[in-house]
Amino acid sequence: MEKKLDPQHLDMVSFARDAISLKGEGHLADWLRLADERYGDVLPAGPVVWHLQGRSVPQPDGVDQIWLDLKASVDLPMQCQRCLTPVLETVEGERSFRFVADEATAAALDDEAEEDILVISRDFDALALVEDELILSLPLVPLHEVCPETVPMSAVDPEFEVAAERPNPFGVLAGLKTGISK
Repeated sequence: MEKKLDPQHLDMVSFARDAISLKGEGHLADWLRLADERYGDVLPAGPVVWHLQGRSVPQPDGVDQIWLDLKASVDLPMQCQRCLTPVLETVEGERSFRFVADEATAAALDDEAEEDILVISRDFDALALVEDELILSLPLVPLHEVCPETVPMSAVDPEFEVAAERPNPFGVLAGLKTGISK
């Protein structure tokens, strides 16, 4: 009998020791913080697709390192920062996490380790981690490769030209001052 694993309540030690793999997909509406990044309802969002892989890496001291490899993606409607219309961005996150026994160890290793360090848990919410990674992977400036509308790339203000032709009020005052001193 195969045991059904809940990605929101993973025992990370067992998950890594048994090299378990989980994958799934869900509707964007189920990922509230990520759904907040969606722009408008014109373009349909794709499903949030994720894959988790646990692994245990043997160490010379006999205590295995616990790792979680995460991959996730979603097609997310965002606002193009050039033309301000919707653009469908493919957001992808891929990262590996090493788990340690406690917060003190995580804080000590965080500065020197290249990998991301998390505290081990027997009730770990991996789907919250998937959502975090996708949010961190959002593009800073979403843009169309080619915008569907012509975007004006210069600003011309007709009032600026008119203002340049008016006499300078300080120049008029200077003229009055020179007229008084004679």
